[in-house]
Amino acid sequence: MSDAPPYRTIKRLINLPSPWVWLWRQPWLAQVPVLDRYILQELLPPFLFGVGAFSSLGLSLGALFELVRRVLESGLPPAIAVQVFALRAPYWVGLAFPMATLLATLLTFNRLGSTSELTALRACGISLYRWVAPALALSCLITGLTFLFNEAIVPTANYQANQVLERALSSDQPKTTQRNITYQEFDPENDRELLRQFYASRYEGGVLHGVTVLDFSEQGLQQILTANTALWDEARRTWIFSRGTIYLVSPDGGYRSILTFERQEIALPRAPLDLATQRRSPEEMTIFEAQNYLSILRQSGDYEKIRKWQIRIQQKIAIPFICVVLGLVGAALGSLPQSRPQNRGFGLSVLIIFFYYVLIFTCEAFSRAGVFSPFLGAWLPNFFGIGFGAYILRRAAARA
Repeated sequence: MSDAPPYRTIKRLINLPSPWVWLWRQPWLAQVPVLDRYILQELLPPFLFGVGAFSSLGLSLGALFELVRRVLESGLPPAIAVQVFALRAPYWVGLAFPMATLLATLLTFNRLGSTSELTALRACGISLYRWVAPALALSCLITGLTFLFNEAIVPTANYQANQVLERALSSDQPKTTQRNITYQEFDPENDRELLRQFYASRYEGGVLHGVTVLDFSEQGLQQILTANTALWDEARRTWIFSRGTIYLVSPDGGYRSILTFERQEIALPRAPLDLATQRRSPEEMTIFEAQNYLSILRQSGDYEKIRKWQIRIQQKIAIPFICVVLGLVGAALGSLPQSRPQNRGFGLSVLIIFFYYVLIFTCEAFSRAGVFSPFLGAWLPNFFGIGFGAYILRRAAARA
């Protein structure tokens, strides 16, 4: 009887393998049930393997090949390429967390089922929901870590990587130019009352060119300012307009007077310059920074770009929760009763991840087209995944 799988399993639950003895004997873990510690012990190695495997794969396909091409074609110094490669690693590690969570839960419960350990747990009266609980708890913990990692480390690393690469290739890059910068300033107390309309034909070399400002601060259009160039004075917090004309508009729409100037300082918001100089992508910003930029971008009237940033902000919140979704799906699929031992973990993980990210890209496309709201476009894959995982879990519990 002592060699039967149920008794051997209980013995393993009580006598944990030696590599984990020191960790599990820590006082803060003494109150954790033995079953939970055993399940977590089984989940951690495949999770760490998954983080390494998926992040390495992403780095190879997403960064290494591009950097090698730049070294060979653009003369990028190898030392700079290594630095950029290291700075881009956190981005791919963050993306690997949800994939590794799926791999860990699927491999762990698939192995426990193939060795009859889940059968032993059922024989002891332990329900499926009970042994899945530690996996879901770990998935929630990984979700929090992923969110913090993506906020505290990834944006800074991405920005520094692009800055280093741009400086190294600056001789081959044209000067930064933005065109058709528009900004609408509204009354702080009444966001429907337009105060000023700002337009610049282009931004180049730190200067705005072809500037036009329509002033609606008093009832109706009061004046029109045009200038060849405009430069922001950070010390005085004002705009310096050069070689321009001010048209004072009468109530009937005619010009009361026309004034020309060589230099004119006017206190206007800095936001038009922020729009012109903003070169960071959503991946290079935290949620707070992206929301601040979105508040400025809303005044530009570029609704396509506004919607894109709304979706990106929602995805920054939704993507870490994929860890919980994939953890649930992996635990449910791995807990399904098996007629014979199977090694389906890694291949099934890759297949699920492929279809899940296709769903993410599809929902994003529908959201950018206006079919879905930004919130629904970012969160619909998670809602679908939770529903699918709950359905499989109920099926596994019914067949147990």
